[in-house]
Amino acid sequence: MRLASGPGAGAWAGIEKAIHASFDERLDRAASAPIMVAFSGGGDSLALLLATKTWADRCGRRAFAVTVDHRLHAAGAQWAAWCADRAARLGLSHSTLVWGGQKPTTGLPAAARDARHRLIADAAREVGATVVLMGHTADDRLEAARMRQDGASVPDPRVWSPSPTWPQGRGMFILRPMLDLRRAALRDALAQCGEIWIDDPANADPTQSRARARAATAADHAVALTVDNLACAALFDHLLEGPGGDLAIRADCVARASPAAAKTFMGAALLCAAGTTRPPRGMRLDRVLSLIASGTPFVATLVGARVQSDGAVVQITRDPGEFARRGLADQPIANGRPTVFDGRFEITAWRDGLRVGPLRGRAARLPKTDRDRLKTMAPAARAATPVVISRDGGIGCALFADSAEVQVRRLTLPRLAAALRVINCESDVSRVAKTVGTS
Repeated sequence: MRLASGPGAGAWAGIEKAIHASFDERLDRAASAPIMVAFSGGGDSLALLLATKTWADRCGRRAFAVTVDHRLHAAGAQWAAWCADRAARLGLSHSTLVWGGQKPTTGLPAAARDARHRLIADAAREVGATVVLMGHTADDRLEAARMRQDGASVPDPRVWSPSPTWPQGRGMFILRPMLDLRRAALRDALAQCGEIWIDDPANADPTQSRARARAATAADHAVALTVDNLACAALFDHLLEGPGGDLAIRADCVARASPAAAKTFMGAALLCAAGTTRPPRGMRLDRVLSLIASGTPFVATLVGARVQSDGAVVQITRDPGEFARRGLADQPIANGRPTVFDGRFEITAWRDGLRVGPLRGRAARLPKTDRDRLKTMAPAARAATPVVISRDGGIGCALFADSAEVQVRRLTLPRLAAALRVINCESDVSRVAKTVGTS
């Protein structure tokens, strides 16, 4: 572990002002929820932690710091202890999150990234935080672009984005307030204030693709990111959601959108309706969009979703056939703790011994009132609808629960709003959240 330091005073005030401006744009000063900071101990995350502390104190908001020990480096526990001490000296609560178990022999960087997001999302949920702050800089954007040019599958960091882990990250967002700042400027400002930080030797290891990209982009200029947010938001506004989490939109709305906006929208809609985590492949998605534009009636399945059009209306539902193909089993519902079914519904029960599973093959066992109410749903959405099964074998449609013991929250539309960047700040997070099946 190498520690960097420097005496004197310098440009920290300007750096902090820029970070606080991003906070003011995206965060709600009066919110009661705490803010979580991902703190690795490096110079970037230290700058973020220091700026967060001063902003949170001025607003009267709580801030927490978390450090992930991936158990990939012998000094990992030592680094985490240093982070805990630094957070404590700032008066901040701190937790160390450990990625345990056997590590994969291939795809380790991606697996570590996925594990990091899962651990942080779980920790944020435990304390009630819906926004996680991360210290990515303009250099990270440049490095990601260089790595993609070299064939790597690396996501592009954005200022505001939904948590990439699902379902752990449901309803959770990441704010990266330093994407317009360069790493060297941050560290120069910290050094002038006498701060020290951890420098991971892997950042200079030429065998690592990220380190090679870092060296190659050190002098590059930051690039601007352009996203057709308004076009995607307009398509979202035309959506209708059924009680089963199914989505519908007029075909002409999709056909009139720009190719990029239509592809982004439809890819996200399929992913969210399916409750899965793997986006559709380009050629198959292009074929679906071509059929929609031509007004041709069709039915197709992609990434666990079923998309159907009669030429006028496009309907997107879960593909119930995947339950049979993958052998998806019923799952228990923990008493008092939210359980996510099929990535599409969050079910909370206040009773022991309940399970949740798909309706497929069980409709005849439902009470008559539930069977009658199912007729109001799109036929294609019924088979994948969740049912709650009691210890004695009794079955009820979770969406029509008539008991205070069961509450169901649809996740499809809020997740899609996040994916399409309809939710742009902390105050918007609950705007599209919907609760059904509550009595």
